[in-house]
Order: sequence, then C-alpha cells, then structure tokens
Amino acid sequence: MIFIIKIRKLLAKVTTLSLIGRAGRESLAGGGSWTGMGSAVLLLLLSIFLACDDYDSFTTDRSATLRFSNDTVLFDTLLTTVPSSTKTLTVYNRSDKGLHISEVRLSGGAASLFRVNIDGQDMSRSADNRVTDFEVRRRDSIIVRIEVTMPELESDSIKAFTDRLLFTLESGVQQEVSIIASGRNAYFLQGCTVKADTTFTARRPIVVYDSLVVASDATLTLEAGTQLLFHEKAGMTVHGRLVAEGTLEAPVILRGDRMDHMFDYLPYDRLPSRWEGLTFTKESLNNSLDYFDLHSGTYGIRCDSTGVDELKLRLTNSRIHNVGGHGLELLHCRTEVANTEISNTLGHCAYVYGGDAQFIHCTLAQFYALSADRGEAIHISNHDSIIGYSPLYRADFINCVATGYADDVVMIPPLNRENMPSDVADLPINYQFIHCFLTTEVPDDELYTPRFIKCQIDTLEADINRDKHFKLIDTHNFLYDFTPVEASAIRGIADATYAAPYPLDRLGRNRLTDNAPDAGCYEF
Repeated sequence: MIFIIKIRKLLAKVTTLSLIGRAGRESLAGGGSWTGMGSAVLLLLLSIFLACDDYDSFTTDRSATLRFSNDTVLFDTLLTTVPSSTKTLTVYNRSDKGLHISEVRLSGGAASLFRVNIDGQDMSRSADNRVTDFEVRRRDSIIVRIEVTMPELESDSIKAFTDRLLFTLESGVQQEVSIIASGRNAYFLQGCTVKADTTFTARRPIVVYDSLVVASDATLTLEAGTQLLFHEKAGMTVHGRLVAEGTLEAPVILRGDRMDHMFDYLPYDRLPSRWEGLTFTKESLNNSLDYFDLHSGTYGIRCDSTGVDELKLRLTNSRIHNVGGHGLELLHCRTEVANTEISNTLGHCAYVYGGDAQFIHCTLAQFYALSADRGEAIHISNHDSIIGYSPLYRADFINCVATGYADDVVMIPPLNRENMPSDVADLPINYQFIHCFLTTEVPDDELYTPRFIKCQIDTLEADINRDKHFKLIDTHNFLYDFTPVEASAIRGIADATYAAPYPLDRLGRNRLTDNAPDAGCYEF
C-alpha cells in the first residue's frame, strides 16, 4: 500500500510537469520535449500502477478455476510400514485474477493414510485433515507435497488405497485430485545370518538391511518367485551354499529396495549401485542358480578363489544387468555359465582370472550408458598386479555373443611367455572362442588365431551402429532387449551340437527348430 501511495504522488508531480510543458512550450527551449517526456512517463507509471492493481485483485467468477500438474497422484507399489518418497503436485491459477481457496481437505478425513502439506501448511495437524484460507495470485502457483505409509495388510496380496484431495474456491466451485497408492506386505531382515538349512518362499518380498549371510554349514534355498530387496549398502555373503530354483515365469530376483521413480519415466530399479551385490567366499562350493535375476547392484556376483577341484557356481538361464562394478567376477575357481545374459556393467561383464570357466550360449553386452570409462564385455587374465599369476586351465566361450560400444570388448592374456617370470612361465593359459559373435580384433598371429574357431567378427566400425544388432537399446529409459534382429550377423552362427543341451533360449524360445541356432542366450 505504501508503494502505491508513493506512485500516486509521483504521478501528480509528473502531471504538473506535463501541464507546465504545455503552457510554456512557446517560451521554454525544447518545450515540446517536456510534453512528450511527461506523457511517456505518465503512461509508463500508469501501466505499472494498473498492473499492481490487477495483481491484487481477486475474482469469484465460477468460470475461473484451478489447474493441476496431474489429475491423479499415483504412488508406485509400496512396502507396508515403509514411508513412501514424496510426491509433488503443482496447483496453477492460469486466470488474470487471483483466486481465494476457502478450504482444502482430504475426503478420507482423519482416517486418511495420506500426509499432505500445502504451501507450507501441514494438513495432518488438523484433526480432520483440513486447512483453510489460501490464495493463488493471477498466473501463479502453489506446491502440494504428499506422502503415505501403508499399514500392514491382512492378506499378502497387493491392495490399493485411494483418497481425494478436495479444493473449495471462494466462488463455491469444488475441484478434486485423486490419490492412489498400492501396498503389499514384506518380511524385514536386519543383519541376518542363516545358520541352518533354510528355504525362503515367494509369499512376500524380503527386505534386507545391513547384510544377509549364509553360514558355512548352511544351505539357503530360494524358491521360484522369491524376491530379495536390499537396502542401500546392504549385500549378501555366502560361506555355505546358495540354491536358486527360479523358473521362466517366476525368476528369483535380487535387487534394491527402492520402489519409486527417480523421474516419471525412470524407476530407481533401472539404475546401478542401489545395493552391494552377492559374494561367494572361498569356502563356498556347489552353488546353483537357475532363472536368477540380479540387477542394480554395486557389483553382480563375486566368486572368491577356491581352486578347480570342485564346482564353485553353476549359473543358468539367468541375468546380471546394470551394475556399478564387474558383472560376474571369477577368481581362480571352476564355474559353468549357460543361457545367461550379463550386460551393462561399469566394470567388466565377465572377469575371468585363472581357474576353469565355461560359457555356453551367453550374451555379454557392454552398453553401460552412464560412463564412457566402462570395462570390457569379456576380460580374461592369468595375472593380477596384487594377486600375481594364476593358472588358466580353461576359459571357453561357445555360441556366445560379446559386443558393446567400444571397438574391442574382448581382452585376452598374452601368449608370449618371454616376459613372464621363470617360475610361472609353464603355467597353463588356455582359452578359446567357438562359434561366437565378437566385437574384437583378433591378433594376426599363429599363437592366437587357432583359439578363434568359426567366429563371426563384428564388422560395424561406428560404435553407434552396434546396437542395431538388437531388438531394443533405449539409453534414455534404460530399457534393453538383446534379442537379435532378423538382419543381424548374430543369427544362425551357433553350433547345434553345443546347443543341444540347451534347446530353449533364456525366454523359452526353441533354438533348434531350424538347426541353425543364434549365438547368445536369445533366439530371434
């Protein structure tokens, strides 16, 4: 108001100057400019005054209503008893006059599960979830923030809860925004150690805080459909034995526990490093994982050194995807991997250091989108700067795909032994690629060429084109489908003899009907 009074006084002075300009234009040098200047200033200040006047005006016209950023506030499926993330609703006034909001309330009243804060006022402080007297000036907006904690349910089925946020304007017009949230029960483990043979079922998701440890004398069995959801920095360590009995329709899943979205189009579940990963320690043996899906970890599966006398891990029909370290790290142990996808890792998709490893019909795809400093699809080594040399008894890749953005995504150990210490020069260095599709450069040397048997080398030079081999690579939405397209050179190059033990691909498609199976774990 003080500002408006000052404007009016200034207008009076300008008007006086304008009159003087008109009266004395014959005698004053440049008197005409006085008149023009006075009028211009007058019009400018008058427009400012009128603008201020409009800004302070409000209407009760029933045609003037609010607009909302969303007609419905929808929460992702939530775990009961765990607070949700905050959803934001923006309330706009698009009209040229301000609007008074007489009341905002939740239709569920005091019984509503939802917590609402409007323009800094917490509705839950009112006994009936109601706040009054808001104003939204012309072409302005206010912010509404909404949270919810789902109660534990009587049934383990997913249940939806709804409410309505009701806005009543001074004009009497009532507008509403729907709120919908679904919840399901979960089991919660904190620093859990499995000390005896135990089976986890798919009845409820299992949320792990801190760690889940399988003791050395115990076997943990995960039934088909079991979901382990790990909180940030939580991980799983197996000293004993782990058995995952997933199926195509109900895989065993290990992932982070965040159920919400980073952006509307991007769930946190598609981002790496949401939890730690799975480690099989030195004493752990005979682990078997079938239809096993591990994603979004800081790393995937790490197998500590055991030796090659007993099987460390058999991984079949599985997927390790989108992790912030190595996907599958094998340190001098014996491992069998088949019909499995390992993809999009900041480290190497498959890191084989010594030992005995066999990969059949695997897709190793290095299209990690968040860093150009990504590892290889396959990294084979018999030497580590810290551990030293280790005998590489076998690293066989048969009917596999190894590709990615880089020009060479397959790293192999040198076979020239002249620079090796004399005490390790006789250690075995055995690896081979049979009927594989590879993005690599094979050394033109008789030491190396016999180890690449009937392989198809990727001839696409531009890295932007390598994703054209596959059905879907969407780096914006982090969605991937590594099924080869019809024109891809991946098709029909696999050896049917090696494919016979795995007649169905990872998604259950028959790869033997035409006697020309595709390389990798997916059949066109």
